[in-house]
Amino acid sequence: MRRAVLVMGVSGSGKSSVGAALAGRCGLAFRDADALHAPEAVAKMARGVALDDADRWPWLDRVGAVLADGGAHPAGVVVACSALKRAYRDRLRATAPGLRIVFLDGEPDLLAARLHARTGHYMPPALLASQIATLERPDAGEPGVVRVAIDASIDALVRRAQAQLGG
Repeated sequence: MRRAVLVMGVSGSGKSSVGAALAGRCGLAFRDADALHAPEAVAKMARGVALDDADRWPWLDRVGAVLADGGAHPAGVVVACSALKRAYRDRLRATAPGLRIVFLDGEPDLLAARLHARTGHYMPPALLASQIATLERPDAGEPGVVRVAIDASIDALVRRAQAQLGG
């Protein structure tokens, strides 16, 4: 059975690291949704300006296409993507039925420390507050979501995610 998994959370939660490691452990392809942003959106974020929904909808459609592309990824794919709002996740579910979501959840102080230690990324730490404000945390009624606290090593987070996803 083909698997589509979204690893979501705010900037600094470890989406790319956990997503790549999870994909490797599950024998799936990995894609980082950051690579699917339009150049204008990347430039906007690099200037410290938060994206709005008009920036995000076309990007989410590109992310959904990757999640649903059984030709390119017949066994499945893990995609790292912020997917901050429920409407974004619902749009991705509509494109990729059966989508499973790993929500990387962390405290703002830990996230900020991670962002300040990160180098070479276009997303400035100053945008963390806007991401936290935008985040609509998945609740128990949201289908296919597992929550993983980011208070451990990447390997431990991947083990937690894999266990909750069922292998």
